[in-house]
Amino acid sequence: MNEKDFVHTVAERTGLSRQEAADLTWATLETLAHRLSPGEARDLIAELPQGLAQPVRRGTTDRIERFGHHDSVRRVAERTMLKEEEADRGVRTVLTVLREAISEKEFNDLMSQLGTDFSQALESPG
Repeated sequence: MNEKDFVHTVAERTGLSRQEAADLTWATLETLAHRLSPGEARDLIAELPQGLAQPVRRGTTDRIERFGHHDSVRRVAERTMLKEEEADRGVRTVLTVLREAISEKEFNDLMSQLGTDFSQALESPG
């Protein structure tokens, strides 16, 4: 899946404009990268289209941050100026589309680093 298709899918599933969906996607990927080890970030970058790899690179640091799904939603909402409900739906959507865009192994590795509350948020309706 290329960047254009990824963003189009996010826009379609969230009801956001293409620009809002692109901003949401970038903000989500950059925010989640703060939770990843440098090695896991490299693995994820290797499977993403170039345009979507950039926010992961920008968010990756040597110091892994510890925050949950709710804090990630708040951070994405602040970056995108979306309401928290829209950001929550958007973060879940980006993770769902990511699951479709990368290998199952890489997605499972990603989710293992993000933690249980991210997995639960992804599986719960809303």
